[in-house]
Amino acid sequence: MPGRGPQTFKKRQKEQQRKERQQEKMEKRLRRKAEAAANAANPHSGDSDVEATTVGPPAAESDEDALTGEARQAGHGA
Repeated sequence: MPGRGPQTFKKRQKEQQRKERQQEKMEKRLRRKAEAAANAANPHSGDSDVEATTVGPPAAESDEDALTGEARQAGHGA
């Protein structure tokens, strides 16, 4: 019994690669969906980078800005 020709072999390889890519995409979708559900159930999980950057006191003003702001406040108050 003869073997498969080169075109058939290439087609089978491409089909297998396509199936593998589809499977990987499906796994990614399911993983993202599960993560989204977990984040919705526990919004304060601490995984968010945004949460880490928005928490904390506001940035301190420079000395020059603080002095000019104090001078303006003193000038308006008198």
